[in-house]
Amino acid sequence: MKSKTDEELIALIIQKHRPALEELYDRYVKLVYSFSFKLTKGDREKTKEIVQQVFLRIWTVKRPYNPLQGKFVNWLLTITRNIAIDSIRKEQKQPGNVQLEPNEWRQMEDQETESVPLQVSKSLLKQQIQEAKQHLSEPQQRLINLLYWEGYSLSEIAKMEQKPLGTIKSRLHQTLKILRKYFSKETGGVQHGR
Repeated sequence: MKSKTDEELIALIIQKHRPALEELYDRYVKLVYSFSFKLTKGDREKTKEIVQQVFLRIWTVKRPYNPLQGKFVNWLLTITRNIAIDSIRKEQKQPGNVQLEPNEWRQMEDQETESVPLQVSKSLLKQQIQEAKQHLSEPQQRLINLLYWEGYSLSEIAKMEQKPLGTIKSRLHQTLKILRKYFSKETGGVQHGR
């Protein structure tokens, strides 16, 4: 199993090949744990729960990792981040819990454990995204911020914006189309994460 790529392991996991999941776990448990640990601000119990949920999600996911959409480690950290945010939100819905401010959600994203080249690449990508956002309308910019930077779901955004879910989905589709066109021009047709 050690000689298999992440993509090959995922293909085996889809077929419910347990040793493939164990190998993937061995490869990435430290990364997922340290990332979760930072997101939970050092809560070891919550971190362990998140790690379990991440690998359970990989085992049961309906839409598996697609190498054409980016690097495996980015996909894995996105799953981890989403599970951590869901966990924190669920906890906050219980009485007596403190709400996180929007800037704290953004700080959670910045606490990823990543290599220097990845940090530089991410910084450049953020700069390009800021430039690309200038091509978007105010509602489109707000949608991108809420969805990708603050972690809200499309249905949550629809409620906040007091718009039908279909309208929000359509707005997202148009927004991504504009961004894709912009990045295609900027990178000479080369897309990030490929």
